[in-house]
Amino acid sequence: MTLVHPPLAAAMIHGVESDGPTVASTNPARLDEVVAEVRLGGAGVLVAAARVARAAQRGWADVPAPVRGSVIGNFGRLVEENADALARLVTREIGKPLTEARGEVQEIIDTCRFFLGEGRRLYGETVPSEMPDKQLFTFREPVGVMMVITAGNFPVAVPSWYLVPALLCGNTVVWKPAEYAAACARALTELAWNAGLPPGVLSTVPADGAATAAGLAQALDAGLVDKVGFTGSTEVGREIGALCGRHLQTPCLELGGKNPMVVAPDADIDLAVEGALFGGFGTAGQRCTSLGTVIVHESVYAGFRRRFAAAVENAPVGDPTRPVLYGPMLDAKFAAAYERHLGLIRGHHTTFGSTAVGRITAAAPRRGFVGDPAEGLYYHPVVVDGVRPDDALFLEETFGPIVGLATYRDLDSAIELANAPGYGLSSAIYTNDPSTVFRFRRGISAGMVSVNNSTSGAEAHLPFGGNGRSGNGSRQSGRWVLDQVTRWQSVNWDYSGRLQKAQLDTAVPEADLAFRLEP
Repeated sequence: MTLVHPPLAAAMIHGVESDGPTVASTNPARLDEVVAEVRLGGAGVLVAAARVARAAQRGWADVPAPVRGSVIGNFGRLVEENADALARLVTREIGKPLTEARGEVQEIIDTCRFFLGEGRRLYGETVPSEMPDKQLFTFREPVGVMMVITAGNFPVAVPSWYLVPALLCGNTVVWKPAEYAAACARALTELAWNAGLPPGVLSTVPADGAATAAGLAQALDAGLVDKVGFTGSTEVGREIGALCGRHLQTPCLELGGKNPMVVAPDADIDLAVEGALFGGFGTAGQRCTSLGTVIVHESVYAGFRRRFAAAVENAPVGDPTRPVLYGPMLDAKFAAAYERHLGLIRGHHTTFGSTAVGRITAAAPRRGFVGDPAEGLYYHPVVVDGVRPDDALFLEETFGPIVGLATYRDLDSAIELANAPGYGLSSAIYTNDPSTVFRFRRGISAGMVSVNNSTSGAEAHLPFGGNGRSGNGSRQSGRWVLDQVTRWQSVNWDYSGRLQKAQLDTAVPEADLAFRLEP
């Protein structure tokens, strides 16, 4: 049902009025349904939000960390109490199957539960000095104002990876969500505000790419932003990295992936097929951790291919409110980009997995489709056999329901193939041989390795992030993210009553290093 008066998702900044053009956020599963009218903020709105955040930051940092942790706990409880409504909004706005949307909301709850306790564990250290009557200490301090820019494929979970630890550690945050997920952002911000955040501590500004780039540059030039967190494409990540580098800042970059799965000769083939199906086609392949290429040992290739083909052909696709493997593309721009990637299929490739390739329509139907494909942005799943290391399809992130298939003869060549695209986010290997596991772990460039599990599926207390084209080595989630949202301060306190100079005045007892035991 089309909403007669869809809600407005506009900038949410304490004490600042914003104006700008309005665009519609539509349900990609039902294109005639407007989920929200989105008022886009310009560069000046982002700068204004950063000024508000700067003004609020010192007061928030002065709140004791355990108390800030209690606010994070309140946030988690509010998300839990509103879990069903939030999950349904995620499904409506980006088309993620309801089961997955509920899992995404649970990840926020898990993140809040973890960082609730971290409010009492923001430990520094007491370090022994080489001088008498002197003490050394270390302290974690907030970095200051953080600007967070996120994609919309995980419209509430991934933002929580930034927001929760940043706020816990005493930072203030300006969040720029994806325009096509602005209603989800509004809902999450309202939940955070009602958890007890003081005014100005968290602002949310929907904006397009050009306004975001200009606003971030202006805020950095004005000294209003101390840290940037970005989840999105490698191309944009490079630009943000270069911009931050000019200000001697290191951003937290979580970028794309071309994630490999290796199937060893001793693998449980049925389990590997299950992992490939979920990793490759969950969320319609629109995850940064989505499976890119399955690299199968030639001795088990035929059996894997046969069973994988059957699994993909029989997987339910369609209406995300019903039990399906995946629903629509996130938005029209992603559908258009995916169609361009389908153009990378070449004559030496063989495709299978569905009754057609491309958009699911009345003229190109999907057997067993759930619902009416004419209502949304639905695409056939496709497996491309015969991909080669020099194929663009092998090398580039495709961000859609497409998986490549290749073979290997020995583990070293499998690792070489897995690393060839230059991404380094997630990876998987299916084997029951510990030596194979550890050889793969040591050789793979990915920041995350799964054994007998999918390339997708992070737990809230484990570090998440990649290397190479997938990021700059920063990590999110768990205690490891604290190094992104805090800075270390060291203190030396000399109470000897005189100036003691380290290295120069250190008194070391003399030793007779020429001493030897009698034979």
